[in-house]
Amino acid sequence: MAESGSGNSSESGPGRPRHRVAVLALDGVLPFELGIPQRIFGRAKSPEGAPLYDVITCSVRPPGPVRTDADFDIVVENGPEAIATADTVLIPSSYELGQVYESGRLTDELAAAFAYVRPGTRLVAICTGGYVLAAAGFLDGRPASTHWSSAAHFQRTFPRIKVDADVLFIDDGDVLTSAGVAAGIDLCLHIVRRDHGSAIANDVARHTVVPPHRDGGQAQYIQRPVPQVQLATTTKARAWALARLHEPIQLRDMAEQESMSVRTFTRRFREEAGISPGQWLVLQRVERARYLLEATDLSVDQIAKDAGFGTAQSMRQHLQAALGVAPTVYRRTFRAVPGQRTPVTDGPRNTDAGNGNAKGTAAGRATAAAALRPV
Repeated sequence: MAESGSGNSSESGPGRPRHRVAVLALDGVLPFELGIPQRIFGRAKSPEGAPLYDVITCSVRPPGPVRTDADFDIVVENGPEAIATADTVLIPSSYELGQVYESGRLTDELAAAFAYVRPGTRLVAICTGGYVLAAAGFLDGRPASTHWSSAAHFQRTFPRIKVDADVLFIDDGDVLTSAGVAAGIDLCLHIVRRDHGSAIANDVARHTVVPPHRDGGQAQYIQRPVPQVQLATTTKARAWALARLHEPIQLRDMAEQESMSVRTFTRRFREEAGISPGQWLVLQRVERARYLLEATDLSVDQIAKDAGFGTAQSMRQHLQAALGVAPTVYRRTFRAVPGQRTPVTDGPRNTDAGNGNAKGTAAGRATAAAALRPV
């Protein structure tokens, strides 16, 4: 797998080096998860069209073949020393973790690779890649997520970690972990949004043909991966509500769009979205408010009305609960680049955005990026 980009000297703007993401491919790596960082970060571009990230793939060994869990190997052209050039190190899942999985101890190769990690480097793991970060001691005392089927074992192996098996990913500032497989997409999109704002993250999501956010957490996938075929969906009601976020919306109004009773609609909605209609509606309004704070010059009062909160005080309370910060603080943190304001009509009003499932916060962007957890 060839190196992408030209190193830390690559520029994303005048005098600004591109953020480098080093993806550590271990034997037994899942090709799907290995490709997520290149797809998401590699697609992120500035409003002027300049790439915002360099993505390179490296191995714990000198350049050469790495086994996958499929019927083919990959050739990685970078050894572990490439980690020393990274601003973010990302570890996809592997089915051949050996003693890392069995006893929570790093192999000599992994220990040597992690010696290249520079202070201040952001660490990210997808699915069971979290075992590697845990074995290296980076998750001690922190919240972390992994695939729901591995959560109990993960907790037993690393009792000092606060394992949360319900969320799609956890943002704990400089260390981020996700649930399995496609949750890696959710996490990488979240990182792009945290780094560069919602407009760029939403652009990446549109080109990847995935939602910018998914409703609920991974708990909804444990016993029933998809809604039963015979059940009517609540898609029409959600689309109807998204077009009217600025208006008062009652639960019975949404149920009527699907010709269901309120009780039936609520049950079906929770089965499909993983959260209640009321929680979902608040999340959509929070997302609308976030977008308008980032991408427009509208006043806080006007944004509160447009997002359906009615008053600035109501919006302030909801954003404080969801993000941990006031609207003005969020706007300063995620303010779009001057001169690159986006028309209000291009916002996520027509995007079925839900809970990003970020848990845990840190100063600055990490605090503002956290989202509500469904109950």
